[in-house]
Order: sequence, then C-alpha cells, then structure tokens
Amino acid sequence: MQNNIASIVWTENIQNASTISKMTDNEYLGALHKRFGDFLGQLKLTGKRSSFPLSLSIAEKYVTNNFAVIGDAAHGYHPIAGQGLNAGFRDVAALVDVITSARDRGENFSLLNVLNRYQEWRRFDNQTLGFATDNFNKFFSSYNPLLRSVRNYGMKIIEGSGYGKRAFMKQAAGLNGDLPTLMR
Repeated sequence: MQNNIASIVWTENIQNASTISKMTDNEYLGALHKRFGDFLGQLKLTGKRSSFPLSLSIAEKYVTNNFAVIGDAAHGYHPIAGQGLNAGFRDVAALVDVITSARDRGENFSLLNVLNRYQEWRRFDNQTLGFATDNFNKFFSSYNPLLRSVRNYGMKIIEGSGYGKRAFMKQAAGLNGDLPTLMR
C-alpha cells in the first residue's frame, strides 16, 4: 500500500450488497472490519463508496476484417487484483506483436486470417483468467466456515512465504505463460 491508502473491492451476493450499500459510513466500516479483521489495520473511508453488479463476460469473437476488440471490450472480469487491466495490457501487446509480425512479412495486417492469430493467442488465456477470477470471487465471498478457514490459512501462508508470495504476485501481474514482446 502506498501512503497507507488502498482501494477495496468487496464482492457480495445481491441481497447482502443491497443491505451493505444502504449502511452509514460507520456501519460500513464496522462491517468491513468484521469481514476483514485486522488484516489491513485501522480503516477509514477517504472517498465515496459505490456498488454495482458484477458478471463474467467474454466475447465469442475478438476479430473480424479490419477490426479487433481488446481489454474490457473483449472480456469483463470480477475486479480482483487488477486482472482485467493486466489482461487488457496483454491483449494490446499481443495485438502489436501480431500486427508487427504481419507487417514485417509483407502481409495485410487488417485481414481476418492475420487478426485471428491475435484471437487464438489471447482468447484461451482470457477464458482461463475469467474462470479463475469468477471462482476466486465465489471462494472469497463464501460464508462457509470451512472455506473461510482454508482461505484465511492460505492467505497467511502466501503472505509468510517469500517464494509463494513472489509466485502469486507474478501470476497476478500476468507475467507467466506466452508473453508478448512488450511484456517480457
């Protein structure tokens, strides 16, 4: 956390989200502390709270002749650890690689057969990430006491392990797998 300021994304089912969004700031801070414990230390609000429904969405097709969708136009994830932003950066970098490679070979980079290379490269990663963030969200929003214990224990292990924390952060930053040139 920089300057002890953080953005918190709190996901809930629709009924609980409605109740939480109607809380006063003090009630909200109390509920947040109850949910997170002392993990983040003493909390205070520095801005306006907002609430909106979340859903997973991934475009069936990313490309057509002369056109490609990237980032949030191609996929919508739960806002967990900036994964949508990171995936958008990877989309841009992959599209740049595909276009540059096609240009260097004298191909028309706006044709469907060229743009399909971008779609084939990014779609599986985006589907996998979408599935992971959707299930991560479900896991972290569960009230099941056993799942909560496993979740809390797992977070403590990751936090206390240098290697585990670095591996988790590298994965969260999207620095694993077949990276585009701009991301290496």
